[in-house]
Amino acid sequence: MNDQVIQITEIKKFYRVGAEVVKALQGVSLSISKGEYVAIMGPSGSGKSTLMNLIGALDTPTDGRYVLNGTDVSRLSDDALAEIRNKEIGFVFQTFNLLPRYTALENAILPLIYAGVSKQQRLERGEVVMESVGLSDRMYHRPNEMSGGQRQRVAVARALINKPSIILADEPTGNLDSKTSVDIMRLFDDIHKQGNTIILVTHEEEIARHAHRIVRLRDGLIESDIVNEQVLAL
Repeated sequence: MNDQVIQITEIKKFYRVGAEVVKALQGVSLSISKGEYVAIMGPSGSGKSTLMNLIGALDTPTDGRYVLNGTDVSRLSDDALAEIRNKEIGFVFQTFNLLPRYTALENAILPLIYAGVSKQQRLERGEVVMESVGLSDRMYHRPNEMSGGQRQRVAVARALINKPSIILADEPTGNLDSKTSVDIMRLFDDIHKQGNTIILVTHEEEIARHAHRIVRLRDGLIESDIVNEQVLAL
């Protein structure tokens, strides 16, 4: 049985900026198996954000092939991409992206509304997930009544709500102090232990060290792809 969640083959992404063509990705190949914990690193302009957008089905490649759970998403329509995103990928962003008028619970269950899940089932699933991220006592608070760390936990709950095959986290501790960052990364470690595939995009070495595998990009190409022996030893 093939346990590869992601198969990327010779992916290229070129942008036209005025008269210039920017080659953000120049032929990247990458496979990620179910249950892996991978950090994608690289300096500004290395292509890591572009790669994240492609993995997250937020964009399509100029050339190459991207297969997600057996579906070739390289050439899908915008509607089909939206459906894949909602079913297969849970996003966690640096800026939380919570709706201020909604409670924590309402923010967490939003993807289930788009998925057509009944209200009763949404609330039941939401309560379970909020408890799993340590927020059972804060689920009826609004974002402005919560700390940065609590808001990021709501964002993690929202990412988990659809039981996606991949959790894609873009600089998830970028807006948090160091102590809160440690708490959030501990939460990611727990989520990974439950069998989730996690892909983390970060420029911080100490955050990447939580991952079992570290992929480094430079100038739109993979510079290195190494196993994190220190984490595996634990």
